[in-house]
This record gives sequence, C-alpha cells and structure tokens, in this order.
Amino acid sequence: MKRERLARIDHEVQRELARLIGRELKDPRLGFVTVVRAELTQDLRTAKIFVSVIGDRHAAKQSMEALESAKGFLRGELGHAIELRHTPELVFVEDRTTEKAIALSQVLARTAKQRSGGPDDRE
Repeated sequence: MKRERLARIDHEVQRELARLIGRELKDPRLGFVTVVRAELTQDLRTAKIFVSVIGDRHAAKQSMEALESAKGFLRGELGHAIELRHTPELVFVEDRTTEKAIALSQVLARTAKQRSGGPDDRE
C-alpha cells in the first residue's frame, strides 16, 4: 500500500478516535486523554493507538483501563465512521513523551538558574 494512503488512514483513525474518546466515552475512570497518533499495519488489521494521559501514574493507569474496557465500543464506532473493508483491532499504548519533555524542561531550567547564580546571588 502506498505510504501516502496509509498516512491518511492513520490520521483519519487518530482524528476519529480522539473525537470518540472525547465526546462519547462516559467512563468516570477516564482522565484527560489525548490521542497522539495512530499507526496501522500494512494490512490494516491492527492499529496501535498512542495516547497521552495528563495526571499522575494512578490517573494514567485508570485511564488506560477505561480505554481497554471501551475497546469494543470504540472499534464498532470507528467501523461506522470510516469506510474500510475491515475495522482494525485497537491496541492502546501510553505515550509518555510529553511527560518526559516536561521533566527534562524542568531540569534544564534548574540547571540554567544554578549556572546563572540565580537572581538573589548577584548582589
């Protein structure tokens, strides 16, 4: 399958799942979840859905459990929304890139502040 077509399908699946998770799921365990990206296999049978969860580790675990329990509903709704011969199996993967970037940014800010001597050390 051409790379461009697969990329368009990936994007469509990502967009539709983000809409479904944000508007249709009413699970109280579900926190603030963002669908970062979707990667479908060449045969379009399986979709890895990368999600970012804002909150502590407990909230992330609860949100991932909520997504796992709603997998069948999401797959069915996705099948209605996009026109593919087969609706892909959904595999949810937590993407902690944002969390790691924030931690790295904080470390760099602290290091820069220590190197400059801080605002109070110049007097």
